[in-house]
Amino acid sequence: MPSEKERMCGLIPSFLKKNGKKFGIPIAIVIFFFTFIYFSKQSSTPPQDDLFSRAEKTNELNEPNTADHANGKSNSTSIEKTEIVASTSIMVDVKGAVKNPGVYKLDGDSRVIDAIQLAGGYAKNAQSKQINHAQKLQDEMVIYVPQTGEEVEEVLAIASNDKTAVQPSINTSSPSGGSQSTSNLVNLNTADESVLQTLNGIGPAKAQAILAYRTENGSFQTIEDLKNVTGIGDKTFESLQDQITVN
Repeated sequence: MPSEKERMCGLIPSFLKKNGKKFGIPIAIVIFFFTFIYFSKQSSTPPQDDLFSRAEKTNELNEPNTADHANGKSNSTSIEKTEIVASTSIMVDVKGAVKNPGVYKLDGDSRVIDAIQLAGGYAKNAQSKQINHAQKLQDEMVIYVPQTGEEVEEVLAIASNDKTAVQPSINTSSPSGGSQSTSNLVNLNTADESVLQTLNGIGPAKAQAILAYRTENGSFQTIEDLKNVTGIGDKTFESLQDQITVN
């Protein structure tokens, strides 16, 4: 079947043949001119489907990449968290009678006991009863563990007064005129494993043995009962007897 364009073009010669004498060539030219303009407009107008396709492609180009935006936001959050964690870390200097003196990095909410454990625990000659194990650490803090026989005043002269974990003993005078420190003694009946390990000669194994003895036999009645614990002999007891209590 001939197209509309071919049909109309075929009508022009027929029209001229029948009416050529009346209207002549000028009319034929006008008809041909308008026919040409009509089909030119039809061919230059893009199909409606093409218009929708182009519009969709334009929207895709203009829309931001949601996945990239989400990844960027996630990376930014991760960097912020890393900066926060880094800013809460502190450095402390552990000196004196510990197994591995040195500068250590800890979390900002750590305590003195955490720094001492990180330094390997107390040395055999440590005098730990004047150490405040529960004190919260500060950045640039000095933890000086005195040796047996050292005076607190000498220790405070070595460490910074405002950033030390060493505390003067609270002495209670006895009728005989002597003095006994009770405020910083470790109670064998209430101390947990980490506190027990602050005692001279007590590591994880012996601390667990003390807890097991307490579970099986009940509370210690005297500090000498500690020698009944497996692994604790006279030598260990002598090194820590001034650090413990059962009251």
